[in-house]
Amino acid sequence: MNPVEAVLEATTRYLSALEGLTDEQLRDPSLLPGWSRGHVAAHLALNAHGFARALRGARTGDPVPIYDSQEARDAEVEERSSGSVEELAAFNQMASLRLAGELRLMKALVTIERTPGGHVFDAAKVVEIRWKEVEIHHADLGIGYGPADWPLPFAALLLESAAADRGRELGITLHARDIDKTVLVGQGGHGVAGPAGDLAWWLVGRGASDSLTSTRPLPELGAWK
Repeated sequence: MNPVEAVLEATTRYLSALEGLTDEQLRDPSLLPGWSRGHVAAHLALNAHGFARALRGARTGDPVPIYDSQEARDAEVEERSSGSVEELAAFNQMASLRLAGELRLMKALVTIERTPGGHVFDAAKVVEIRWKEVEIHHADLGIGYGPADWPLPFAALLLESAAADRGRELGITLHARDIDKTVLVGQGGHGVAGPAGDLAWWLVGRGASDSLTSTRPLPELGAWK
């Protein structure tokens, strides 16, 4: 499947789940410490909005960052997190539609900034980054969608990406049984086996599920990125 289409399909699943919540459920804690489901929904909408405006700026020659500043981003997540399901669903829908349009018009050979003077990356990376944002945070809502529901291509992508990042802090050998793939974290080490999605979920700091088997106790991993 075309990567852009995969992002759009993931977004459709997320938006459908969000619209099925009640206002009370939005106030409940998500799987991210300190964030309610409303915070997660606000973040995903603002992330789409920020990517859309940055890609448009890069395309038109009027560059702007994804976020005006980290402080502004955090403040707006907090402000919008208390919105109703109707408000947050509408904001997510609008921002996602804008981003979908920009992804289809995207110029690959340009760069965008996360914040002014902050991290700079190729616009082409937005597709992968947004896919991770949507799939991981959909699972963070804790409403019945989790790593076992991720498409296998996404689970494999996240497993490789998170393993490469975690290699700076640990050495372990992972075997994803459902895709029959062995992935080294760092220089490798003792073995851990399980579904690709659950291995990736552990690597991004969300905890180890009972589906994982290990020759040694698994360390608790902190937040990923």
